[in-house]
This record gives sequence, structure tokens and C-alpha cells, in this order.
Amino acid sequence: MDERIIDRIRQTEHGFKHIIEAGDQILTDQDLQHVDLAIQYLADGSYQVRMLAAYLLGQLSPTRPEALSILETRVADDPNWRVQEMLAKAFDYYCKTKGYEESLPVIKKWLSDPHPNIKRAVTEGLRIWTGRPYFKDHPSEAIALISANKADGSEYLRKSVGNALRDISKSIRKKYPMNWPPEI
Repeated sequence: MDERIIDRIRQTEHGFKHIIEAGDQILTDQDLQHVDLAIQYLADGSYQVRMLAAYLLGQLSPTRPEALSILETRVADDPNWRVQEMLAKAFDYYCKTKGYEESLPVIKKWLSDPHPNIKRAVTEGLRIWTGRPYFKDHPSEAIALISANKADGSEYLRKSVGNALRDISKSIRKKYPMNWPPEI
């Protein structure tokens, strides 16, 4: 892999765009073992390179089950909040590609995982839930799924749950201003 790409990533402190562009460039090289490369990047001391690893795994996850497993088991343990944000984006990409309704078993599995970062990746990744196909027509299911974690021991997760529930509330109020609160 071109070390200049990695050096450029390490030097950029803010944003996701440069990481996504680098990841897309890497994925075009069919001679690379992308999952192995992502695993290598997960061990890097730079959070930016670990973000790249999460992005690559997310892009691979719809067709490579091992990539989804690595997101769940290794990326979730990363201490950097930026890597956790990329995990959320990776999970949303998986669900978007597979279909949100078809992804319900994985969504439920991740939301019941004991690790708060796994649950947060789903909660944050699918925001705004009612803007996503399937949940747009089934907001009560989104509320039920998210609400299960509103009393979690992790403040990081509880804040995400609260934000997601507020998003849904605003969305429903816009859609049904006279029928609020809905009977759920």
C-alpha cells in the first residue's frame, strides 16, 4: 500500500472525508487483501489509520461476514471516539446495503450486546432512524429497539439513546402535528 496515503491520513486531524477517499482508493486495488490490510491498520498507533480500518471493514461487511465480525469484536474496543464514530457509519452502511428490514436480526443482536460501544454504534449509526427505509414506516419499532438501552450503565450510550429518541419525536411531530403523542 502506498505509504503516502497513510502518512496523509495521520496528518489530518479533523473530518471523515479524507479517510473515505483513501478507503475508496484502497478498495479499487483488487490485488490487495482488504480484510488483512484493515486488521493491520487496526493495530496502528494513529486513530486516523484505525478509522480507515473501520471504514474498510464497513465497506466490506455486506459481502464479507468476517469484516462485520471484526467490527463487532475488535473495532468496538477502540478507545478513540472518532473510531467509534466510524464504527457507527460502518454499521449503517452494512444495514443500508443489506436493507434495514433484512438487517433487523443483526440490529437486535448488536443492541443486546453487553458492550456499550456496540449498542451505541447501532443507535448512532442509524440516526435519524425515521429517515431510514423500514423505520420510516415503523417508528414504534425503532422506539422499542432504542428504548431498551435508555437505562444502560454507560453514559455515552444513554446520551446517544436520548438523542436518537428526540430525533424520532421531532420527526413524528412534523409528520403528525395534531396526533401527538402517538399511541405506541
